[in-house]
Amino acid sequence: MKIAVLTGAGVSAESGISTFRDANGLWEGHDIMEVASPRGWTDNPALVLDFYNKRRAQLASVRPNAAHVAIANLETEHEATVITQNVDDLHERAGSKNIIHLHGELTKARSVADSQLISHIQGDILLGDMASDGQQLRPHIVWFGEAVPMIERAASIVAAADIVVIVGTSMQVYPAAGLVSYAAPGTPMYYIDPRPTISHELSLLPQLRVIEQTAVQGVPPLVAELMKG
Repeated sequence: MKIAVLTGAGVSAESGISTFRDANGLWEGHDIMEVASPRGWTDNPALVLDFYNKRRAQLASVRPNAAHVAIANLETEHEATVITQNVDDLHERAGSKNIIHLHGELTKARSVADSQLISHIQGDILLGDMASDGQQLRPHIVWFGEAVPMIERAASIVAAADIVVIVGTSMQVYPAAGLVSYAAPGTPMYYIDPRPTISHELSLLPQLRVIEQTAVQGVPPLVAELMKG
């Protein structure tokens, strides 16, 4: 059975991953466009690098939770693919092998001149750190205003899925929010979130089952159910 698992910040929150966003919508005291946009990079690359260096440092201090582990266990019985909006590597560390990162990965960097020149990194990225083409390294993150290169592949996975599971995401941020519209008519869907936001696309799906629980509470029992067939 083919299962597409769409995950957002909620699946990693219980591992202690901070969104770095406060009540005013600021990230570490910065407007989001200062640290997550091409313009912000052009204006102050050192600030952008520092922001993601802090996120990478925090990532090294946390571990996958029971939801990550349960999702990884799906691969033992099913053809499961994780499609995540998260930039952490907790799905990988939990054991998932088939993962699509829509918004990039904290543990990778790429050349500012060649988006395909990607390398794994440990520690900080600093001004003067160069890719193999001699160009400055930047975080391998999809910033606001940039294309989402993996969205077409993700859409094809959802279109072919027998079951779609949505975990810890508001399903309000596009283009990721539009992925559910690619599912074949009648595809069973499960939405796990303590405060589920039912978008227009989701509200039209009679086969949707909403589970109002956190990822750690809701994912393991659902996975156990799906593993029974």
